[in-house]
Amino acid sequence: MDVTATEARLHETRVYPPSLLFPDANVTAEAYARAAADPTAFWEEAARRLEWSAPWHTAHEWEPPIDGRVPAARWFVGGRLNVAVNCLDRHVAAGRGDRVALHFEGEPGDRESVTYAELLRRVSRAANALTALGIGAGDRVVIYLPVLVETVVVTLACARIGAVHSLVFGGFSAEAVRFRLEDTGAKLLVTSDGQFRRGAATEVKSTADRAAAGLDTLEHVLVLRRTGQDVPWTEGRDVWWHEVVDTASPVHDAEAFDAEHPLFVIYTSGTTGEPKGLVHTSGGYLTHASWAHWAHFDAKSDDVHWCTADLAWVTAHTYEIYGPLSNGLTQVIYEGTPDAPHRERHLEIIERYGVTVYYTAPTLIRTFMTWFGADLPAGHDLSSLRLLGTVGEAINPEAWVWFRRAFGRDELPVIDTWWQSETGAAMIAPLPGVTALKPGSASVPLPGIDVAVVDEHGDEVAAGQSGTLVVRRPWPGMARTVWGNPQRYRDAYWSAYAGRGEHGGYYVAGDGATRDADGYIWILGRLDDVVNVSGHRLSTIEIESALVAHDTVGEAGSAGVPDAVTGQAVVAYVTPSGRAEVEPAALREQVARAIGPVAKPRHIVVVPDLPKTRSGKIMRRLLAELWEAEHDRRAGRVPRPLGDTTSLQNPWAVDDIADVLSAAELRTS
Repeated sequence: MDVTATEARLHETRVYPPSLLFPDANVTAEAYARAAADPTAFWEEAARRLEWSAPWHTAHEWEPPIDGRVPAARWFVGGRLNVAVNCLDRHVAAGRGDRVALHFEGEPGDRESVTYAELLRRVSRAANALTALGIGAGDRVVIYLPVLVETVVVTLACARIGAVHSLVFGGFSAEAVRFRLEDTGAKLLVTSDGQFRRGAATEVKSTADRAAAGLDTLEHVLVLRRTGQDVPWTEGRDVWWHEVVDTASPVHDAEAFDAEHPLFVIYTSGTTGEPKGLVHTSGGYLTHASWAHWAHFDAKSDDVHWCTADLAWVTAHTYEIYGPLSNGLTQVIYEGTPDAPHRERHLEIIERYGVTVYYTAPTLIRTFMTWFGADLPAGHDLSSLRLLGTVGEAINPEAWVWFRRAFGRDELPVIDTWWQSETGAAMIAPLPGVTALKPGSASVPLPGIDVAVVDEHGDEVAAGQSGTLVVRRPWPGMARTVWGNPQRYRDAYWSAYAGRGEHGGYYVAGDGATRDADGYIWILGRLDDVVNVSGHRLSTIEIESALVAHDTVGEAGSAGVPDAVTGQAVVAYVTPSGRAEVEPAALREQVARAIGPVAKPRHIVVVPDLPKTRSGKIMRRLLAELWEAEHDRRAGRVPRPLGDTTSLQNPWAVDDIADVLSAAELRTS
């Protein structure tokens, strides 16, 4: 695609040299050349960081998507390991059982620190309890819980016995949970009586019951007592956690499983059609997750790592469960929201536990900017921080600079990571002490990863030009298939460039990007997040970055909507920063200066919040659909139903925007 030459003007001229704070970095610049010379040997070396009960006989097998075939990747063929043993037992056996694995902070203020030895005992109890409930290797378990120690425990217990887990955000609807139960054919649902959210105890069990009703494959619902609320009960199906898990034996003899044994199924947001259940396997995923965490976060044994993601998001799978625990670190998990009971909760938690690595989403960073202004509130000691990270979607440069200054004392590196549920772990990210940083760019592919920006024919585009982001070589952490639908896997990710390149096909990430003259990747957003105004193809992320740079805007989301003259027009939804009144005319001029007159939003709508997925991504498709629905209503037409919204973390934002549009004059200024 050609997203206009104006994007070059948005690319940062600010460059931050490699930090001198990392003289003993885990990974140095030589890793790039070593990985390029022999990628398979590089990943074998990464795999040897883990404990294997049986070695692999073949490092990698690949069947490309040619002649209509569904691609098939296998890594470390013949090797056997247990993922939970790599996260727990080996650390305890090495004498590190007294190290804290998890600092848990509940939203009401309850706290608990769990050592590796104690976590191993709890996981062993849960593994024995699951086995007693009839769960075995290959059976599917859906976990519908908030961020709790028990959520980590039951997840690792599934890995320990070879059951395939699928975590679901605790705020999802009964319909969303039911889809996952049906699609996986789950035998067990794990849920709670209730959960604490935004200062209130909310009953959850009845939602789980509606999801589970009438499913023949589901045998039991395991219920954790969290809030103490009275809940409905189905005798013979429902069992209490404290009765079957807490009373089980704390000793469990773990079995090793084949490297390609499925570890978990994680569902994409389903922006079109029903969500896809991506399958990740044990050996390849853990190799990539453990190595990437160790490399781009320069993980040290004394780190206190905090990934703020909900445990049901893939970021938490990799950087809140399997990556940090496989590397033996201490980490923080927090049940609640950032503003409960007040907006300084995250600052308190960083100070309380001495967090050293803070990994969060651009959405939250921009929210902090609107809450706190130029500086963080006084009275919080964040000096323990040594590294910052971002994930979820491209971060606009101004938020990147603010984050580094406010949280990072203007000296800490910001590790901006690009990856997806499909990739398993980070693909593009800087290395501390090695990579110069450009605000807004995820930087360069990690060693062992071959990423390119190509045109519609699969040829690399010139520096500064826009194209499709692809991965040209298989990697260990890649999702192997879509659960129950391998053809959908091929069609969604491989068909566009089947047969291209040395390996017979490119994985299509679904994102547009550019690569600058220094080789840095700039993510432009989803390929369908492009607005075509009179033949000019404009990136929504660029427009949003220009809007957020204005001091009256906290967040912005943009989309293309039908226009009789220009084909499409830009509609921009903005949330106020609170510093001054939002003036649409000033915002339009801001975009014109930053990008060009053609990019000026035709319509600007001030809203209280933007609809976001649990990964913090703005669901721009909904912004366009809401606009069109309001125009249909005014024209006397029946609006088309909105697409899938089950992945939203704030579904109320949809109704709020609809109310604003209904009352608006829908003019530009």
